[in-house]
Amino acid sequence: MHRLLAGAFACLLSTHAFAASDGTEPDPVLTPGAVRTTDRAEIVGETTAQVRNVSGAEKLAVYRRYGMKGPHDAIPGTDHMAPFEIDHRLPLCSGGSNDITNLWVQAGDGPWTFHDKDRLEDRVCAKLKRGLVTVEQAQAVFLGDWKAGYVAEFGGAPQHDGEAGR
Repeated sequence: MHRLLAGAFACLLSTHAFAASDGTEPDPVLTPGAVRTTDRAEIVGETTAQVRNVSGAEKLAVYRRYGMKGPHDAIPGTDHMAPFEIDHRLPLCSGGSNDITNLWVQAGDGPWTFHDKDRLEDRVCAKLKRGLVTVEQAQAVFLGDWKAGYVAEFGGAPQHDGEAGR
């Protein structure tokens, strides 16, 4: 009986790891990032459409790992509501994997959105394709603090409608 209770308690604790994510950055335990390749020729020779392979069931599993029922639920402990995006921590365009350890729930509202990260991905991956950064440099932007990478790349935090006076 004690083993059963201990196992149930451990399972309960493991499902609450989502508390470390506020929708603006991935939970480092659930989504440490996963590399598909570091081969520059392979990365620049393919489109993300050629390597993107995340099913609806896998996306639902990511929502559940982050403590949500699905895409119309709120991120626990935040006031973020839909829209959300299941995002690759390490983008496919820089050698990221479709593995669940590279996927997280990212908010579409607030000061840092999936649109902002997409803008950074476009910039960094374009530099990678032009040979202005190495694969390792491109991957480091996203495996580290992507918000700091955004500020470094664009000279400041993103400004959204209605935020200019804040």
